[in-house]
Amino acid sequence: MAVTLYRTPTTAADADEIADWLRDRIDESVAVRDRFLDEHRTDELPERFAEARVLSPFERETGNAMLGVVRYEERALDHPERAGGVLYDGAALQRALNPAIPDGERALDHLHVALLDRAVGTWGDHDGRWHKRVNVLGQPALVSIPGLYEAPAKPEAYYEAKRKTALLSGDAPPREVLENEVEGEFLVEGDPRTTEALKGYVLQTVHCWRTGEGFCDESGCRLSNPHRQPGVVAAQLRDPEFCERHAELYG
Repeated sequence: MAVTLYRTPTTAADADEIADWLRDRIDESVAVRDRFLDEHRTDELPERFAEARVLSPFERETGNAMLGVVRYEERALDHPERAGGVLYDGAALQRALNPAIPDGERALDHLHVALLDRAVGTWGDHDGRWHKRVNVLGQPALVSIPGLYEAPAKPEAYYEAKRKTALLSGDAPPREVLENEVEGEFLVEGDPRTTEALKGYVLQTVHCWRTGEGFCDESGCRLSNPHRQPGVVAAQLRDPEFCERHAELYG
């Protein structure tokens, strides 16, 4: 059994450090490769990305395959630093990326985990809207770096301070300013704690692959899935790392 983790070139995530951490906790071999979208590029991917675009937060239907949008996705694949501001259906991206995996590596005993510089989401039947996600479990498993900052909700004071500063200066305030002005703990783009926080989200994809289980119900466990940023900080950056049950597996 094997796990392959893919780097993302445009973010603060260190795939090699995450892989070392995983090797200390699981028996399976862990390899690191360059960006998934470079390693397993196919001619169909730009159109498939265009088809996976979320058009509205409240519309289930996705996709805009107009020529200009497909051309944008081609440029984004070639120059990932230019991509951004788009939400993609995570399940649709999985369906698009799975056939790109080589035939010999698509068996159930080999998990591929792609660190992505794209925002991904899943549709909520319970409230009729899209929700950004940090990860999407499955094959390949997707771990969204923008999702780490954007999916779990920050304190309302954060959004208010960001709006106020943007109105005055025309730009978003630096992370250090927001952390000083806003009570509570949260992660923002480029946060130096990004790699540490992502370790648990990558392990969640491996845990699901190994056991068939989803997220842990115990808050504070690295395998839990908090919906607010303070919960993410508590689960991924504070001790203990795991609840009692999962500490037996990964502690």
